[in-house]
Amino acid sequence: MIEIRGVTKSYGDDRPALDGLDLKVAAGEALAVLGPSGSGKSTLLNLIAGLDRPSSGSVAVDGLRVDRMSESALAKYRRSRIGIVFQFFNLLDDLTVLDNVLLPAQLTGTPRGASRRRAGELLEHLRIARHARAFPGRLSGGERQRVAVARALMNRPSLLLADEPTGALDTASAADVRELLTGLHADGQTIMLVTHDRALAAACATTTIELVDGRIAGGVR
Repeated sequence: MIEIRGVTKSYGDDRPALDGLDLKVAAGEALAVLGPSGSGKSTLLNLIAGLDRPSSGSVAVDGLRVDRMSESALAKYRRSRIGIVFQFFNLLDDLTVLDNVLLPAQLTGTPRGASRRRAGELLEHLRIARHARAFPGRLSGGERQRVAVARALMNRPSLLLADEPTGALDTASAADVRELLTGLHADGQTIMLVTHDRALAAACATTTIELVDGRIAGGVR
């Protein structure tokens, strides 16, 4: 699903954010990327999402060379191949839960009937259907993160990327999201999560790496 070869990313300072990184993630795997702030975790996620480009090396996802794509191709790739869950949800507060979840399907031109059926299935599966007509500001942090996950899964992505998905949550909500991600992986979803939360990594991940100074420290486990 993911194949990274010899990737270096520099921003013009002395130490690169990523330094000759090699990494493979199989379809159906759940990978957790741990490491201190500044270790290169977010840079790695951004390269896989096509939000940034490597200084050298190659990034392939689902058979596509992401590092070689045009901006228009990258936009299509992000709409159709990956889903992204952010630390602070990034929901649109003036849209209802249902409309937030429907947004990715609208961007790809999915027929309204099919998209509403898909959204309804996701909201039921993630146990937030009762909030379909509510606005995000009325929900708890854990509920908002469930909405964000539903939105990320709307277009049936091959890969789900999660950037500190429990970082803004209280203990109970974080446990709720851990359960959610574990269930999604059990259903066959390929997941890559960047986190400081070792409990999340232990609960959800089949493979864990730790980045230090842009390199994998201590191997893959």
